[in-house]
Amino acid sequence: MVEGLNLRSADSVLEYGPGTGSFTGAVLQELRPSAKLVAIELNPQLADTFRARHPNVTLVEDSVANVERICSREGIGSVDCIVSGLPWASFSKAMQTEFLDAMMRVLKPGGQFVTFAYLHGLVLPPGKSFAALLPRYFKTVSKSGVVWLNLPPAVVYRCRK
Repeated sequence: MVEGLNLRSADSVLEYGPGTGSFTGAVLQELRPSAKLVAIELNPQLADTFRARHPNVTLVEDSVANVERICSREGIGSVDCIVSGLPWASFSKAMQTEFLDAMMRVLKPGGQFVTFAYLHGLVLPPGKSFAALLPRYFKTVSKSGVVWLNLPPAVVYRCRK
């Protein structure tokens, strides 16, 4: 997920839906000590697990729809990179659009967004909707080949504003 991201030069990074923090360690390994990482998790049980696993990472229990307010409160003017573990294919098109609209208001020009989709979700209408929305928001969008070693198999979307 973090391969190819410009995390070493990032000043601020958001992690959307970090869950238990499975990507967080990889993000932290690449970030400079002066960079700011803020995770946004809505599920209280996952947030508790995340805090126990990554006690030094700022975690905000809120919706990513409120990312502008969250960034303002955390002293972040704009974001270099967003790493997302959100289940985009389970959201309605209206929610996908709401979250992407909010994201674009905080992501720097040239900023990066990376997320994944499970293979089975790509054929569902919300999965297709999400894939179709990405080129409307980003200058460049690429999709990896299938990561068969992931269970369930998944693809990674890499986008640049």
